Amino acid sequence: MRVITKTADLATLRQELASQPFVAVDTEFMRETTYWPKLCLIQAAAPGIEAVIDPLAEGLDLQPFLELMADSNVLKVFHAARQDLEIFLKLGGQLPHPVFDSQIAAMACGYGDTVAYDALVQQVLKRRLDKSSRFTDWSRRPLSESQLAYALADVTHLRDLYPRIHQKLADSNRLSWLDEEHAYLLDPEIYDTTPENAWRRLKLRKTTADYVLALQVAAAWRERQSQMRDVPRGRIVKDEALYEIAEHRPKSAADFDRMRAVPRGFGNSRAAQELVQALDKAFTDPNRPVFKYERPPPLPSGLGPTVELLKVLLRYEADTHGVAPRLIASASEVEAIAASDTADVPALSGWRRKVFGERALALKHGKLALKLKDGKVFVEEA
Repeated sequence: MRVITKTADLATLRQELASQPFVAVDTEFMRETTYWPKLCLIQAAAPGIEAVIDPLAEGLDLQPFLELMADSNVLKVFHAARQDLEIFLKLGGQLPHPVFDSQIAAMACGYGDTVAYDALVQQVLKRRLDKSSRFTDWSRRPLSESQLAYALADVTHLRDLYPRIHQKLADSNRLSWLDEEHAYLLDPEIYDTTPENAWRRLKLRKTTADYVLALQVAAAWRERQSQMRDVPRGRIVKDEALYEIAEHRPKSAADFDRMRAVPRGFGNSRAAQELVQALDKAFTDPNRPVFKYERPPPLPSGLGPTVELLKVLLRYEADTHGVAPRLIASASEVEAIAASDTADVPALSGWRRKVFGERALALKHGKLALKLKDGKVFVEEA
């Protein structure tokens, strides 16, 4: 087994991989006790090449591999890529590109929504994965041969999986179906960790300007604390505490003591005093931004049955074309189509319109009928 622990060896591996049209990549990391993911292992494989890279090896510089991740001439293949991409963005300052996510591709091939990697490997390659090392501590050294074999197998399966899924998509003219999903993965905004934007991850329970401002301040404070201490957000305070802080806007330690979701004694901490000061500063700022909630227009009355019929049609078309329904349209998009023929949703443009959108509009206007025969739904021209 090829285990890379020296920068010179990594540079050699990088040259070998750069000569290939694609490289399958996987990572092992720990995040249970930290804010930032701790990268413990990188696995890479291309036709005739496979290696495990130990980023914790003393003196190893990952720059050669980060350069490969930024090489636009080499396709990077991941499965459920988001967390891997986040790691490489943090390490190298840019997202790997171009990318191919086999989980997204599997949805376009009809393997279901967010199919698990082991299930996909079994369906496509007819191989069973060894799961014995799945929950191992990847940060401990030395790693055993069984751990390294488990990690490497993940990426060698992915290397073998990619050409088959790619060919299946090409044969059915569906490669372009992935463009929008991959573009989303490569949008830096979804990996944004700016504290001032942390509140956007939370679901608003109230929409008054003062409540939202307090929630924004509290969420930004927690994000800074979490990043500075490198601990999970919940180790600072839970989400429920942020909602309670936004509701009551504490002005002293005693105010914290009356909150059920805030840890006991929290009000006497330096962090709590910083939060009180941040709230006071925000609310006394004459130029503070005023949040205005724009409530989405309600669906027209009586639209429920239309929505349900469109959902049945969506499922039918998804099954007919062998593609996951979620890749075609979300529930909110179906509602939007039910409400308007010109709804600004992906399902009414591009390949999605051909697969579902046009038929959805036809069903709305009585040009199609859904029927049930022998326990199966079928569509008939009206």
